[in-house]
Amino acid sequence: MDELLKELERTGDLSANLTFLDVAMVLFLSFVLSLIVAWVYRFTHRGVSYSQSYVHTLVIMGTVVSLIMLIIGSNIARAFALVGALSIIRFRNAMKETRDVGFIFMVMAIGMAVGTRFYLLAVFATSVLSAFMIALHKFNLFAKEVRERILRIRLPIDRDHEEAFEEPFRKHLEDHRIISVETVRAGVLQEVVYSVVLKKRANPKDLLEDIRARNDNQKVTLVLGQQEVDI
Repeated sequence: MDELLKELERTGDLSANLTFLDVAMVLFLSFVLSLIVAWVYRFTHRGVSYSQSYVHTLVIMGTVVSLIMLIIGSNIARAFALVGALSIIRFRNAMKETRDVGFIFMVMAIGMAVGTRFYLLAVFATSVLSAFMIALHKFNLFAKEVRERILRIRLPIDRDHEEAFEEPFRKHLEDHRIISVETVRAGVLQEVVYSVVLKKRANPKDLLEDIRARNDNQKVTLVLGQQEVDI
């Protein structure tokens, strides 16, 4: 243990050898590389949950992480102090897409590489990872056609939903399953949510018209693109 402490004292704190040019280089390079990652995120994003503030956060996080790595240097005590200080931060916003977490880890890794002055590694990693993300987006890899749709039907509370829509379901659907049943409008109506699979030549408009003719013209909603939008 004593030998380890002596070795750490002999190597000293590498952050003490930093110059203003080194700090400026680290901050500028991490900012530029984070901008590239942010652009890739914007280019490959799908859906309606795009947030400009999240993209700004990516840029800020990549730059701040590189600064933190400069501050820590090789000082172990300073590293533990920063871990304790950063542990009080609580993130309340839930990620709407799992890929958002991946971009956060990407900018953190790039910021760490720049902050430890592995400049070529940071540039190379940014280029390769960005190319990977663009390739996944362009070639639409691992995409799967999802035929299931969400169907919401409102009908009077005293109506049997299993018998009321038996005929239109047989005519327009290949399969259907009940997801939930709940009362709405102070118990006057019931809302039934189905997971349905339309027949290949079925017209969604005809399905809605047939259902509306059997639920006293109450609200009927068929969600056709729930996999492409955020609901």
